[in-house]
Amino acid sequence: MIILREAFEASLVLGLVFAFLNRIDQRERHGGAVWKGTAWAVALSVAAGALLFATVGELHGTAEQVYEGSAMLLAAVVLTWMVFWMRRQAKTIGGALRTQVGDAVASGGGMALALVAFVAVAREGLESALFLFVSVGDEGIVQTALGGTLGLLAAIALGVAFYRGSLKLDLHRFFLVTGILVIAFAAYLLVGGMHELGEAGGGEALELAGPAVAIAFAGVCGWLYVRGARTPAGVREAA
Repeated sequence: MIILREAFEASLVLGLVFAFLNRIDQRERHGGAVWKGTAWAVALSVAAGALLFATVGELHGTAEQVYEGSAMLLAAVVLTWMVFWMRRQAKTIGGALRTQVGDAVASGGGMALALVAFVAVAREGLESALFLFVSVGDEGIVQTALGGTLGLLAAIALGVAFYRGSLKLDLHRFFLVTGILVIAFAAYLLVGGMHELGEAGGGEALELAGPAVAIAFAGVCGWLYVRGARTPAGVREAA
């Protein structure tokens, strides 16, 4: 579900970029730069994920627990920030992207346009790498990789269908439901992170406080998110 949301956000951004290039009749000339920036972002995300898994493999005992616990807490913070950031940006993302792409094209395209795509996709990719790492848990990497792959394929299919106009997706409901699920997962990560840090020396009290903190966190953040959720008009208008 997390990779579905992250990858779909990236696909929407790319769709907005290509839609604007089509509108100004610059798709054929500058489309390659967008894909180049996207490829750089994917490569960076894969490298970051590999580094996370390689680093934890070198740690043992308390050091591994501190590393994993800190990563879980960081992921919970980033997840929550991402959900609320996307909600705030929804109304203006279309106009902001048009301005960025227009400026990039005016300056000659090429590297500037590739950078626009790189920054947009890298943000989602790096977040995804972190979330995949902390979601592995005791089940192992196979189940996580399978779920992530399914989410990625579904996001690509949704993004392509939405861009071509063959899918009439209610973006407000999509981001509302997935946002609530992401907040729930962030709360789960809080429990796991506090548990790991408690076992690493933080004490049993830290472990026992985890569920109560997570419930309060999910309740408050979920209420704030639902209360302030709005239809991503900027995305819909630009698409």
